[in-house]
Amino acid sequence: MADRRALVITSPGLIGLQDAPELIPGPGEVVARPVHTGICGTDLELVAGVVDPAYVRYPLVPGHEWSGVIEAVGPGVTGLAPGQPVIAEGIIPDRVCAQCMQGHTNLCLTYDELGFTRAGAAADQVLVPAQVVHVLGGRVSLLDAVLAEPAAVAWRAIGRGQPRPGERIAVVGDGTLALITAHLLRLYSPAELIVCGQRPAQADLAAELGATGFDLTGPPPSRAGGRFDLVVEAAGTAVAVERALGLARRGGRVVLIGLAGNDVKAALPIDDVVNNDLLISASFAYTSAAWAEVSALLSSGQIRLSPLVTHRFPLEAYEQAYQVLRESFGPRGKVILDVNPDTPETAP
Repeated sequence: MADRRALVITSPGLIGLQDAPELIPGPGEVVARPVHTGICGTDLELVAGVVDPAYVRYPLVPGHEWSGVIEAVGPGVTGLAPGQPVIAEGIIPDRVCAQCMQGHTNLCLTYDELGFTRAGAAADQVLVPAQVVHVLGGRVSLLDAVLAEPAAVAWRAIGRGQPRPGERIAVVGDGTLALITAHLLRLYSPAELIVCGQRPAQADLAAELGATGFDLTGPPPSRAGGRFDLVVEAAGTAVAVERALGLARRGGRVVLIGLAGNDVKAALPIDDVVNNDLLISASFAYTSAAWAEVSALLSSGQIRLSPLVTHRFPLEAYEQAYQVLRESFGPRGKVILDVNPDTPETAP
């Protein structure tokens, strides 16, 4: 491959397809061919130039959510080979800092992330360290696997909430992260799993992914048993955080995973939180352990995320894809760029 296509954000407000030289893996590296690449609200923020400059290096190739096939491996790489279907962590941990040594790779003291500080997967090729690559097993499709990144975010947060079978659980939000969170929570056999959203058009998606009910934002759902044992906030707004706190029962747990912006503040009803004996926690991104567990769930068929993909575009139609993401009309799950659509969806 003499040249490859890459979607490049040259600087805030300037985005377009460019030709780039073929990638060659160095020691400990892998070159993969992305088949599907997801886009999300953060990608829109990268184009707009509103992401904290400490976490971005322009020009950049976006694409931190992807699935694909290995094309080549560099010297010293073992256990990986061309043709294997793979996913890869976006955050590249150094594995030597104090946080990494404790397993907190999401808090690595050296920040480096695919699609932010290094070239992402909105391109015909992507270069990643072999240490973050996860080989998919079974017959999982690459379309299911493209959502591994948000699934790892959700899975790590769910672990903070410690769900137990038979509990009443609510997820606040109706976007991709919230719906994936609901899909994963169903694995814990809750007695009730309610998605509390704002867009009625998302109700069918929530049901397909395992929710037992869908409630529009408003008063707490008036269902038998009152409020919820566990509430996961996955919308990233002040209103969503306040609603999540109000939905938890006395002695309940609340987990926050939505990012609202540095200047956004939510009201904290201190007496209610204390009187209700709430346990509140937050979760940032994902760990390598969460990725490994999500990879296993995908490979075993315990989770199937492709029903959440509602819009697909070829790489060259990136402008249409970004516009769909901005507009949010009708049911909208995940917007995907089919980068190399001729690649088989499953391993032979």
